Amino acid sequence: MDPEDIRAIDENAEFFGLSRLQLMESAGKSVADSLIKRMNLNGKNILILAYIGNKGGDGFVAARYLSYYGANVNVILLSKPELISTEESKRNFSILEKLSSVAIYYAPIPLDVFSLKELFDSADVIIDAMLGTGARGEPKEPIKTAIELSNQSKAFKVSIDIPSGIDAKTGSIYKTVFKADLTITHHRPKSGLLCEIAKPFVGELEIANIGIPCDFEFYVGPGDLKIAIKKRNPFSHKGDNGRILVIGGSYKFTGAPALTAMAALRTGIDLAIIAVPSSIANAIRSYSPDLIVLPLPSKDVLDQESIEVIKNESKRVDAIIIGMGLGLEESTISTVNEIIKYLNDMEKPLVIDADALKALGRIREELKFKKAVLTPHAGEFYLLTGEPLPNESSLGWKSRVNIVMKWASKFNATILLKSRYDIITDGNRFKIKIIGNPGMTVGGTGDVLAGIVGAFLSRGISPFRAATAASFLNSYIGDLLEAEIGHHYTASDIVNKIPEVIKKFE
Repeated sequence: MDPEDIRAIDENAEFFGLSRLQLMESAGKSVADSLIKRMNLNGKNILILAYIGNKGGDGFVAARYLSYYGANVNVILLSKPELISTEESKRNFSILEKLSSVAIYYAPIPLDVFSLKELFDSADVIIDAMLGTGARGEPKEPIKTAIELSNQSKAFKVSIDIPSGIDAKTGSIYKTVFKADLTITHHRPKSGLLCEIAKPFVGELEIANIGIPCDFEFYVGPGDLKIAIKKRNPFSHKGDNGRILVIGGSYKFTGAPALTAMAALRTGIDLAIIAVPSSIANAIRSYSPDLIVLPLPSKDVLDQESIEVIKNESKRVDAIIIGMGLGLEESTISTVNEIIKYLNDMEKPLVIDADALKALGRIREELKFKKAVLTPHAGEFYLLTGEPLPNESSLGWKSRVNIVMKWASKFNATILLKSRYDIITDGNRFKIKIIGNPGMTVGGTGDVLAGIVGAFLSRGISPFRAATAASFLNSYIGDLLEAEIGHHYTASDIVNKIPEVIKKFE
């Protein structure tokens, strides 16, 4: 499993009520449980090398359990205690400080580590609780020295989750790497552990159940949103942080494309351009001075006259959102399909919503996308695919998953099926959004969702991750608004709250 997905699952687990403290307790206990199966721990000298993150916290928990079995436990903290970075690790370290059965040493510099060489030489077991799945690059001092002394020792060596010095995603081996006899990884093996180049340093691989339910692997949560939030380069210029083009609107519907563009801006992009029939351009300009409105040659509805203008404008943006408020005039349907084919050939990231989905139903057998998110509700899904979905209220989301996955695979696209329980799938994997409330049925929330997806796509986020993050963000804000004012909120209320929620989770 990709380390990013693992971190998202940890974050989501806490959101759904399973705290990091509980997970840390289970992770640390799993180390002791594994060792007690392999050897009599009574009287054994066990050295735990810990750093300041959550992996260090796992080591602190392991120290407690190992001391219970009669082991002589020594913990070397390769930093200063005040620098321990997470509340969970601080809490478990404070427990260790009160124990006479566990000896704690502080080694914030290499010389301190060398002064404790006797602990390495006399150890029966050395436990690596140093660098976790988020670490990148060559281990720095004093961790480097601790790894070198460990590798020189004849002790049985154990890594918690992943050996320090291995890239958890790629399996790349850095110059200094802890050579484990046993690696006890949590919940699922990280992708890097399974790479051939890493195996000599991983040793025996054991997967520990730390109590994360399988359901949490596919529930959308704040961890998915955090993956999609990218920090801005302090030296960036206007347009570097995302440009989108919204193609929508008609003489009947002016608000939908404006909501989409405003949602994208509030999600954190630089520029939102709305291409609309000329008769409604001024109406959309009046919604906000932040919107750039491009009047098309088409007057009341999108038609063939506007294709060349849209093609030219699409070259200047990072992602395109199409569909909201276009209507279903015959001239519009044929124009939409031609535009989407062109943009797909250009490999432009696309969000296809509302009336554009209905138009695509005419050519469904021809569709094979490159970078697209389709955002239908159940009715639009039927018009797009020709296949009805089972009733969600009686049969639940599980009855729908395989159908949606099948069509996502056929279209080579990510489908975000909007419903009580959103289903997000790229045909190979799926996620389910279980939060939300009936207030989300108010008009415009789907337009907002499309704007959020498009914003993430324009920042270089993959279609599947963009869709999962947007699904969570949209419904989470809906739940916040319900708690504040009941079901009496509008799509504009959701738009205005986007920055507050992103700031909370970034």
